[in-house]
Amino acid sequence: MSEINLTLKIWRQPNAEAEGKVETYSVENISTDSSFLEMLDVLNEKLTHEGVDPVAFDHDCREGICGMCGAVVNGVAHGPEKETTLCQLHMRHFKNGDTIVIEPFRSRAFPIYKDLMIDRSAFDRIIQAGGYTNVNTGGTPDANSVRISSQQLELAMDAAACIGCGACVASCPNGSAMLFTSAKVSQLALLPQGQVERKERAQAMVQCMDGEGFGHCTNTKECEAVCPKGISISNIARLNREFLKGIFTGRDD
Repeated sequence: MSEINLTLKIWRQPNAEAEGKVETYSVENISTDSSFLEMLDVLNEKLTHEGVDPVAFDHDCREGICGMCGAVVNGVAHGPEKETTLCQLHMRHFKNGDTIVIEPFRSRAFPIYKDLMIDRSAFDRIIQAGGYTNVNTGGTPDANSVRISSQQLELAMDAAACIGCGACVASCPNGSAMLFTSAKVSQLALLPQGQVERKERAQAMVQCMDGEGFGHCTNTKECEAVCPKGISISNIARLNREFLKGIFTGRDD
């Protein structure tokens, strides 16, 4: 096990109304086996002992599942490792003496609560607008009673892997939420259970997305590059097809 010393430049903002600024801190003897969030824990313990307000950051599972930990590290959402959430990024990917710049995800639709904590509730409202299915209640259906090809199933599961962290929005030069929205539309549009609301779903979710203040997609692919779950931009093409079908044909097929 080796240890490194680091200089941290962290965005500090006491509340949503206050102006923020970058503060510089130093941490020493950080184990390269520790995670990025554990390194921040060490910093916060140091700040607490010094009587300084600790850095506020979101986290929950610390297992790469929930996406709450998202922040921009040296200009890259979730840091330098591909398909890795910030909580699963380990300090062995940094060198002794490195300077690390840490900022919150920035978007007009993601207001900052404090420091690195942001409000992602805009994503919740997009899902509420159409990310559901109507099904008949009753007894448990027989196994394999609803047939679906393995290819369609895999595509649906790949889309469903989206954890709604917001890295796609933070990395997009337009602040677009198209990758997130397309993943939530695709996971239902690809399955038989999602056909009832298919025509209305894309229109409702896109309308909500636009109303939340997210920008438009111009296919820069930054969203796909930083997504910790590797969500493909092919889902955006599917969302566009679903949206246009709903508007121009009025048909679900």
